[in-house]
Amino acid sequence: MTDLPVTEVSGLSVTEVPGAPELSYTHGTSTTPLLGDTIGANLDRAIAAHPDRDALVDVPSGRRWTYAEFGTAVDEVRATGGGARSPLWLQLQADVYGCPIRRTGVDEGPAYGAALLAGVASGVFTDLEAATSSVRLRESITEPDPKRARRYDELYAIFASLYPALRDAMHALGRR
Repeated sequence: MTDLPVTEVSGLSVTEVPGAPELSYTHGTSTTPLLGDTIGANLDRAIAAHPDRDALVDVPSGRRWTYAEFGTAVDEVRATGGGARSPLWLQLQADVYGCPIRRTGVDEGPAYGAALLAGVASGVFTDLEAATSSVRLRESITEPDPKRARRYDELYAIFASLYPALRDAMHALGRR
């Protein structure tokens, strides 16, 4: 158990880290500008500062995930919804993420996810891991093209270097 305050929403909770600003990624819209940081950069800082603290708690099952557990490598991405029906979109994602993409058997991702959560809450599944392990995947896998993946990495580095030079202009545009 943690002695940190917890914000609970629909059975899931987010541990509030003392001294951390309210960031829009976990608390809705805020006045803290996040344009200079990616979700990953913020997560990396939280993992480094608080690896053993609870980052997410599934209240009904009592399952807890620490910040360090969120820092594990991703070796496969799941795709669902209308965009997942496009081979071009799947290939683009595989190349950008640098890992295989697999479609779920059900295309209605948000509704299916809500049904899985309802299954946990009602006792159909013992916990989130049991619910997500029941998700069926399609046989086809979209593998990344190593050459394109390297090129996207190069282009992203250029894109990321532009932000410091354009920050003030971007904020000015956002206020108009």
